[in-house]
Amino acid sequence: MPYSRQLADRVRQTLGKQRGLTEKRMFGGVCFLLQGNMLVGIWEQSLIARLGPDEAARALTEPNVREFDATGRPMRGWVVVDPDGLERDDQLAAWLARAQEFVETLPGK
Repeated sequence: MPYSRQLADRVRQTLGKQRGLTEKRMFGGVCFLLQGNMLVGIWEQSLIARLGPDEAARALTEPNVREFDATGRPMRGWVVVDPDGLERDDQLAAWLARAQEFVETLPGK
């Protein structure tokens, strides 16, 4: 299944032009990297967000959120936000901010 180009465009628009922000095709979709570290991705119709282990555990208690498991082995610290949790721009912006808050703590690659 192809990834949502509309969601990818919304992510691009929300993230804007940031130093160190790049895109890369991965997981059959597109990922956005910050300083070489994966930040978020678009997988099918959903957003993959890198939140770190603690924040991901909290996020899993929220509606429309599940573990990111594309291969049969869940990726620790990552969650999938289903389309219902991304309908409004403020919802998307909040997920991007949460991911960016974690990724900014990582050393650049």
